[in-house]
Amino acid sequence: MGLFRSVQAVTGASGTGPVDWTAVAEAAKASTEPGSIALSTEEQEGYADDVREARGRIREVAAIDFDVPESIEIQNRHHWIDANIDTFQRVMAPLGDQVGLIPGLARMVNTGTMSIALAFLGNNVLGQYDPLLLAESDAHSLYFVHPNIGKVATMLDVPEPRFRRWIAFHEVSHAAEFGAAPWLADQLEADLQRAVDALGEGSLDREALGSLDTTMTAVEGYAELVMDRAFDGEYADLRRKLDERRQGRGPVSQLVRRLLGLGMKRRQYERGKQFFETVADERGVEGASAVWERPENLPSDAELDDPRAWLDRVR
Repeated sequence: MGLFRSVQAVTGASGTGPVDWTAVAEAAKASTEPGSIALSTEEQEGYADDVREARGRIREVAAIDFDVPESIEIQNRHHWIDANIDTFQRVMAPLGDQVGLIPGLARMVNTGTMSIALAFLGNNVLGQYDPLLLAESDAHSLYFVHPNIGKVATMLDVPEPRFRRWIAFHEVSHAAEFGAAPWLADQLEADLQRAVDALGEGSLDREALGSLDTTMTAVEGYAELVMDRAFDGEYADLRRKLDERRQGRGPVSQLVRRLLGLGMKRRQYERGKQFFETVADERGVEGASAVWERPENLPSDAELDDPRAWLDRVR
């Protein structure tokens, strides 16, 4: 029944733009079980404690001042889909009414593609720090998708509170980056706007896309470093089991991840972490945090593969 409703929503896509976002939401949620967020008092307090204690540990280890977002939400999968539809709508707004030579067909294909992507991600995302790029508000948000955290903890055969805490450290590490570098969101927004504007004109702005990739590699790599060095427990088995789970995905899942660019995201994690591990081994995590002091301190694409060049340049 869910699949039928999903297909029905996509084939009924309407409007004037390239994507019918109402149909995307309906289709993605029709094919995704929301999951329960009926938390016990202990679980509610656990999330709050994890975020608060992660903030304290990261402030101490990274020697940077930041705060966590005022909005910290425990979501089910449908909540996450709705929140991220808002993000995609903002990002794709510059495309205007471009729907191609056959508007109805193009809109249906675009709507189906977006619904598949959001349904897949909604079933897999564990937590998300959201800087709300291109939004009118300056407020940032922090989400935890509770049903997915419980599902993956069970699959990995690890205690859910310990796994939840590890995820909290990762997401709070992202809050630390954006809190320490108020200019970071503006830079990402500018590059993203340039890339989407070029796409709307039928071209690719490779410079903007390259800048986005380099910046996000630094963002993901630093978060991985800080997550590991600040976490107040053993994490090696958690990381190993997650990597094994990713490698053991079925062919359909692997195809979807490839189409969504999630392989590139994993490369950003690994490449960025290797860069920051080298920097931190020489200057400590506090020295690595210098990357957020000003935009000029971001590593270039070449420096990501040659940390010594960055160490020589940024003192």
